[in-house]
Amino acid sequence: MPFGVHLKETILSYIRINKHFIHTPYLWLGVVETAVLAGANLGIQDVLGFVPFLPGAVVFALILGCCTLAMGVYGALLREGIASLVLRVLVSFCLLGAATLFILGQLWSLDCFTSKAVFWSVIAAGFIVVPLRMAFRALVDLNQLRRRVVLFGAGAKAQKLLAELAPEKSTLAIEVVGCIANNNESVAVDQSLIMPEPSDWLSFAKAEQISEIVICPDERRRSDGSEFPLGELLDCKLAGIDSSSTLSFYERELGKIDLSSLQPGWMLFSDGFKYSKRSLWAKRLFDIILAGIFLLLMWPFMLLTALAVRLESPGAVLYHQTRVGLNGRHFRIYKFRSMRQDAEKSGAQWATKNDARITRVGAFIRNTRLDELPQLYNVLSGSMSFVGPRPERPEFVVDLAKQIPYYDLRHKVKPGLMGWAQLKYSYGASVDDARHKLQYDLYYTKNHSFFIDILIMIQTVEIILLGKGVH
Repeated sequence: MPFGVHLKETILSYIRINKHFIHTPYLWLGVVETAVLAGANLGIQDVLGFVPFLPGAVVFALILGCCTLAMGVYGALLREGIASLVLRVLVSFCLLGAATLFILGQLWSLDCFTSKAVFWSVIAAGFIVVPLRMAFRALVDLNQLRRRVVLFGAGAKAQKLLAELAPEKSTLAIEVVGCIANNNESVAVDQSLIMPEPSDWLSFAKAEQISEIVICPDERRRSDGSEFPLGELLDCKLAGIDSSSTLSFYERELGKIDLSSLQPGWMLFSDGFKYSKRSLWAKRLFDIILAGIFLLLMWPFMLLTALAVRLESPGAVLYHQTRVGLNGRHFRIYKFRSMRQDAEKSGAQWATKNDARITRVGAFIRNTRLDELPQLYNVLSGSMSFVGPRPERPEFVVDLAKQIPYYDLRHKVKPGLMGWAQLKYSYGASVDDARHKLQYDLYYTKNHSFFIDILIMIQTVEIILLGKGVH
């Protein structure tokens, strides 16, 4: 493989951290930004006459990096315009970052966290980071720098995969250059994408600078009796050209598991769906500590919320529902009441957009997620975790399990206050929405770890601040 192609593969590939796939362009950007932010803080320390303190500068950089992630800047880099990028940077640095650093400065008396040092460091960081991200956006958006992928398959599976990739096209460092039909396969993709099956796969892959071949035919048997090109595809793999199944490609690029391709054997033999007792105990300890901290910080807001609910409409301040938890066990979930007292006099119903049953106070506490603060009790009692699939009502679970294959698998992990599906998919209130969300819940069930839990918690800040996905 030529050096330039090899370098591109290294830079624009992906890495797996604690079972979660990270696209390396964003990882490289994060590393460079951390160094730049730490350098900005060190420079300001020096200008202000302080003795430069490297550990403090690294903490400064990491906090601003987490604030950037919380405001969805990395995900929005290639999706949105320059104005949106600048606005997100300003909010993440000037509001979240500065507030966090000011609190840290009260707890940790260091020159680098004084109000003056924080103010000028954040200003300097903004002037440096915005041009850096604009340069990154321009670089990664060039099609010639994307990893070139070919689909071996041009039927319904290939078309479904292309449809799933289309909304994420600008954020993925890949380009689907074409589809190769598997010997008389019924073609469902756009004819402009069809490529003839090569007589020599390795030569074809080298000539087209293919980085990966995704195996996704509707049927692997060949109608003319010829052999599936296993040997030639293996030659490509040995030459450094990746090959992957539809399931693996979905999981890595889209952060979900394709239900239509899922087989029981894959779940049994894959490297996921396994948890150690040590990791489960660590997760439980983390939940208890975090829930305790949140209760200490949020009890004034809980008191005010309870008062507002009680003053606006008659009825109980709290309400409870039965939900399905770990291994299908039922438990009571608690929330501040956001609907009228008689909201379900006709039985259980899906919440809908602009639901008339929601009160004015209820709309506000739903948007800010204040209605879910009583669930800290569920976390402390052990029926829920901070991160996991959102628990559903038994009435809906029975129906969904009949209509959606593998739906009960989401109950193999403890339900949570926040989840991967809530980050990746908008609020769902139908069987079809539940099917889409299950794909993300299964990804979390298969790959959950401390790393992905922290990632979800940080990114949930954007959901809360911008009121996304609320009905």
